[in-house]
Amino acid sequence: MQKGTVSPLKYDTVLFDADGTLLDFHRSERESLVEALRQIGVTPTDKIVAEYSQINDSLWKLLERGEIEKSVLFYHRFELLFEQFGIHADPKQVAEDYMERMCSKGYLLEGADALCARLQGKVRLYIVTNGTGFIQRGRCAVSGLGQYFEDSFISDVIGVEKPHRAFFEYVAAHIPDFDPEKTLIVGDSLTSDMQGGVNFGIDTCWYNPDGKALSEALAGKLTYVVDCYDAVYDVICGQGESR
Repeated sequence: MQKGTVSPLKYDTVLFDADGTLLDFHRSERESLVEALRQIGVTPTDKIVAEYSQINDSLWKLLERGEIEKSVLFYHRFELLFEQFGIHADPKQVAEDYMERMCSKGYLLEGADALCARLQGKVRLYIVTNGTGFIQRGRCAVSGLGQYFEDSFISDVIGVEKPHRAFFEYVAAHIPDFDPEKTLIVGDSLTSDMQGGVNFGIDTCWYNPDGKALSEALAGKLTYVVDCYDAVYDVICGQGESR
């Protein structure tokens, strides 16, 4: 079966989140931050790195809810970090340096390459990700992930983030012969991937290798919950059990 051929399986279209599902975002984040801080003469301690990660995650959650502009998020995370640790540097300049470094840091999570290789040709694969266009495209290219996917849909390009319905409406409009009943979204984020799938009315597969607790808001609403890539494969091929 050639790339793009419709599958006779339960699903013919699979929307994969990137960061935390296939790509090791935390490694990319850490390396980029360490290099950007060293560039301005700051020693990147574990405490600083951990605090940045927490600040960044909290701001992206605000973005998902429409409570902050992305252009503000890019530098405000450094404003908050610098204020907390008494770092005297231009947050906008450091933000630009950080994002440039992120472009070249694409690392696949262990087993992600094998999963995508097994699925290629069986179903149509698409990336759906919240992020910046040039960064996500760069990381997918460097990691080799792009070879497996028909296309990638990036919130920065579309102009709206997951979990908003408009994001998925755009995706559906740009996938040939899109059938919501034969489409599955796979992702690690409850607030963007799973909530987005529920909002749009497609089946959901929560990739949860760390055994995180399911939020009350989504209790009983997810189609599948899995903890490994083999289980993701089984779900896509119609062998997984819904819950």
